[in-house]
Amino acid sequence: MTIIKQKTESCSSTFSEILSDYRASLFRTSLSSEETLDVLKEHAVNIDNYFQSCFESSSIGPKMDFIKNPYAIIALGGYGRSEQCVYSDVDLLFLFQKHVPPATDQLIREIIYPLWDLKIEVGYATRSLDECIFMAKSDYEILTSLRDARFICGISSVFTKLRDLVHRKIVKRNAKKIMNWLLERNIERHKDFGDSTFLLQPNLKEGKGGLRDYHTLRWIAGIKYDLQQTRDLEFQGVMSHLEYNELMAALSFIWNVRNKLHLHTNRKCDQLYFEYQRPVAESMGFTDENGQSAVEKFLGELHAHMAFIKNQLQLFLYEFGYGKKGKWRQSMKKISETPGIHLVKERLNFDSPETILHNPEMLVKIFEVSARQKMPLSREAERLVREFNYLVDASFRSSLLVRNLFEQVLLLPAPMFNVLEQMLNTGFLSSLIPEFKYIVNRIQYDAYHLYPVDRHSLRTVYTLKMLGESDDLESDELCARLYKGLKRKKILLLAALLHDIGKGQDGGHSHAGAEISSAVLKRMGYSLREIDLVAFLIEHHLLLIQTATRRDINDEETAIACARKIRDGRRLRMLYLLTVADSIATGPKAWNSWTASLLRDFFLKVLGILEKGELATTSVVNRIEKKRKAVINAGLGEGEDGHLFDKMSPRYVLYTEVRDILTHIGFYKRLSSNPFVLNVAHDSTLNSRTVTICSKDHPGLVSEIAGVFTLNNINILDVKVNTWKNGIALDIFTVEPPPEQLFEDERWQRVEKNIAAVLAGELDLQSEMLNTPVIGKRDESHISRRPNRVVIDNDGSSFFTIIEVFSHDFKGLLYKVADAISRLGLNITVAKIATEIDQVVDVFYVRDENEAKIDDPGAVEQIKKEILAVLPARMNR
Repeated sequence: MTIIKQKTESCSSTFSEILSDYRASLFRTSLSSEETLDVLKEHAVNIDNYFQSCFESSSIGPKMDFIKNPYAIIALGGYGRSEQCVYSDVDLLFLFQKHVPPATDQLIREIIYPLWDLKIEVGYATRSLDECIFMAKSDYEILTSLRDARFICGISSVFTKLRDLVHRKIVKRNAKKIMNWLLERNIERHKDFGDSTFLLQPNLKEGKGGLRDYHTLRWIAGIKYDLQQTRDLEFQGVMSHLEYNELMAALSFIWNVRNKLHLHTNRKCDQLYFEYQRPVAESMGFTDENGQSAVEKFLGELHAHMAFIKNQLQLFLYEFGYGKKGKWRQSMKKISETPGIHLVKERLNFDSPETILHNPEMLVKIFEVSARQKMPLSREAERLVREFNYLVDASFRSSLLVRNLFEQVLLLPAPMFNVLEQMLNTGFLSSLIPEFKYIVNRIQYDAYHLYPVDRHSLRTVYTLKMLGESDDLESDELCARLYKGLKRKKILLLAALLHDIGKGQDGGHSHAGAEISSAVLKRMGYSLREIDLVAFLIEHHLLLIQTATRRDINDEETAIACARKIRDGRRLRMLYLLTVADSIATGPKAWNSWTASLLRDFFLKVLGILEKGELATTSVVNRIEKKRKAVINAGLGEGEDGHLFDKMSPRYVLYTEVRDILTHIGFYKRLSSNPFVLNVAHDSTLNSRTVTICSKDHPGLVSEIAGVFTLNNINILDVKVNTWKNGIALDIFTVEPPPEQLFEDERWQRVEKNIAAVLAGELDLQSEMLNTPVIGKRDESHISRRPNRVVIDNDGSSFFTIIEVFSHDFKGLLYKVADAISRLGLNITVAKIATEIDQVVDVFYVRDENEAKIDDPGAVEQIKKEILAVLPARMNR
């Protein structure tokens, strides 16, 4: 569909109406990705037709001395490249051969204003030839827009002269400087917008793997080869025919997504926010099926296309000698010590395709050489690996030589690039381990996992190898010492590579992954003992982190139960390292200083039990008596106050250090003249605060304090509730630092004032929280689609009922749940806050008023009912 040119007295308004009708009809139709390129070009052509028609019918043009000072209307930017999405800007240059005449303002009003009335964003510049060249020499942003310039109407010789001057006077003389500027700008852009190949809310244009990466490749290749069109990338040998077709498919898909995003937002928008993902996915034909949502499948395909563009730019830059430090290297050629493989421009390549045909093991050998020499594969080598992947058959996968070479790739120290990622990008990893293809670009649609499953698995391996070798990782000396002390690192690395291979299978992914990995390793010829150990690590790779964050690790029973399941110290060390690497590779919501501290402490407790035996610790009576003597000797004395120790609960004495007991006694002594005592201790190592509140106990005290913290935008990490036999409550909250730490003292003074008001019955928490904004809370832009649920566990502890509450995070969650538990007449002893995918898990250790567990089926159902009632209205179970 195109605009029919016609002359009229009010050309602008008539032509703008036709253009408006065209845009409405074209972009409201359902278009496939294959049609997108033609649609973008057709959209640009019809905008061209508007300007051409207005130029022919202009009442201002004839007054502008067209003969002596010819001019042209030129398209710039995306419009110049004919990449015109529905709400993309229309950038124009009114170019005059000699000077910009006074009547130009009238011409602009005649042509541009009607487009503004249509809400089309039009940017324009009016310049002479000399002004363009002068400005482009000093401003490369202007230069790149001119490189994309396209003639629309007017005198074509003006446009031709501009292109000639730009090439001769600027590009040809400053080629290297311009390319360096493009690359530096590319690096800065990636820092600002991130890697769109795995982000859950990618920027389609500016992020790594986005459209601007393609533009950068095209601009630099244009300088090197004077490209006139994208197809020249293939004609000049920059890309193979297959790669060019893949590039076009990737661009078509991304442009289609961008068009759909524009239509759903009714504006120019390049950030694919959560709220638009489902409507965009469904409009492109994606549906929920096979255990994967439409959005997950849509993002998986989008990330795959963006990863291809990112990889093509990286390969192109490296082949031209652009190194990590931002300098252009000299080309070089060096034959390595491996027959059949050589170096070109510091990249590995095969001597010839026949090398692979005669010896298929070279397909894995080149990756081993890459890991050993820390040299990536060349573009040509990657092409050959893709083309010859069909040689990876059953005999190849069971070859001992292939297995040994693959193990070397896993074991060799990690270079700056990831060799496993090269294996993934070329399809070799999925050819060697066919089961891996089911997690390639598999998205987990939550705010917890940053990476697709395949990339996360590779990052877990990379993180393990970097433990103790890099200051950039959030590891510690313990991890480095444990990893270096392992005798069979390959077992751990295999488990890391395959730990999530069960994602997407029916049932739990850990159990499914253990079964799948067993089949993979059996096919590769590993021993039964090795297979069983890898399967164990995979099946239980969540055991330590879930126990540490959801159970009371001060309870020796918790550590003993875990030790019985793991059985020996070697397994525990491997499991701990896998847990750390898995958590770091997942993202900041899975790994922080608090989580690291919990996990490390729990690991050491379990390790002590495994190495010393369950009965190696002294008896409970002896430990309590030993602490009693230490407290009395420290100054408590045997007088009247000496009986205070006997008022403390055995649990409190067992799990509290002597110095802390003495501090708490001091709080108790101050209580006689105060309704409560509040103390805040800073922990800079864990970036947390320990808030201790000593008060007379009463039902609902924990929920009231939690409500005050919520009121003051303070996030709670952990709660330990201690009730002495004399009716004194000692509640210890571990919390995140409050927002605006510059005014932290004032914040704690307000907390203290609020607690006093609540205890005195002068402050209604419910109504107060409704009127208080949340500051610095967790990101709630992505609300979980998982149903709320309450799980009651009477097997995890001999003395307590454990309540697990799964819900998306919202203001006052802990307060509301704790208040519901209190109204049920239950006493909270421990509360923990953890995560489960994109949900928060609040865990409570409770007993009833008779200090007994709640095991009556009717009472259990009542607990579930009351807690679910205070959670947001959504699917509950």
